[in-house]
Amino acid sequence: MAEPSKPAAVDEAGLFRQAMADVTPLPQNRPLPTAPRPPPRALFRLADEAAVLRQLLHGPDDRDLESGEDLRYLRPGVSEQLLRQLRRGRYTIQAEMDLHGLNRQQAREELNAFLQECRTLDLRCVRIIHGKGRSSPHGRGVLKAAVNGWLTRCDQVLAFCSARPADGGTGAIYVLLRRARG
Repeated sequence: MAEPSKPAAVDEAGLFRQAMADVTPLPQNRPLPTAPRPPPRALFRLADEAAVLRQLLHGPDDRDLESGEDLRYLRPGVSEQLLRQLRRGRYTIQAEMDLHGLNRQQAREELNAFLQECRTLDLRCVRIIHGKGRSSPHGRGVLKAAVNGWLTRCDQVLAFCSARPADGGTGAIYVLLRRARG
């Protein structure tokens, strides 16, 4: 039996040159750049980043809350019925904290520690006493406004509302927390 013959090696480069023999390059109409362009810079980037950081640290400008104003919040996607039950006192208050006498920074630290403890203990409903702000400058509750802002940005919080008069009224809030994931 005879061995099959191997195909001859193909000179691909030669074939390409042959195919391109009658091609002429297009003329270059535009001048080549002499120096690279400078990178673009956002003129207000630093100011914008600083504003976002201030917003995250201190919350929105919420100084316009009145001392007697009811607070109410419901996380998007959560049933309105849940907030109605919370307002009516249908949940048992499992823990509470009082922020009276603390400055804004101390209150934030205490509130964060309290919420972490609630998560660890898997508590669902708590009361936070922030006061009405009657002794604050201009009679506006600094802590009330701050707590409102902090809690609306806390993923652990499903809903909150001002307490019933027997539990502190507009100087306190009931907070419904998300179940801890095991």
